[in-house]
Amino acid sequence: MTTNDASQLKGKRGIKRLINAARYSADGFRAAFKNEDAFRQECVLTVVLSAALPFIEADAALRLLTFLSMAGVLITELLNSGIEAAIDRIGLEIHPLSKYAKDAGSCAVMIALASSGASWATLLWSVLAA
Repeated sequence: MTTNDASQLKGKRGIKRLINAARYSADGFRAAFKNEDAFRQECVLTVVLSAALPFIEADAALRLLTFLSMAGVLITELLNSGIEAAIDRIGLEIHPLSKYAKDAGSCAVMIALASSGASWATLLWSVLAA
């Protein structure tokens, strides 16, 4: 298969490719929101906390980093869901490598959540200390 053949499998070039990519991304978001309780809860929390950020009197950079840490949680959760779906597609039997992949994905989400919590703690500490 040549490079040209591979691009045809991906779905066109230029603006058509961008439109397809946006549609695939929206499909992925809808599927995760519909099927993943954790992702849905994290989305709701991100929306609520993001709405509060402009009203917190702190440095704009710190507020931005806090927002980005919440986005990191959503990104990590989506990647973890993708890993779990791929493993489940391969087979539902318990295999040490499947367990490792799922556990590592779960750990990544936990680290992202802890990092976001630390960002929020830092942000709120800076407000209280001022």
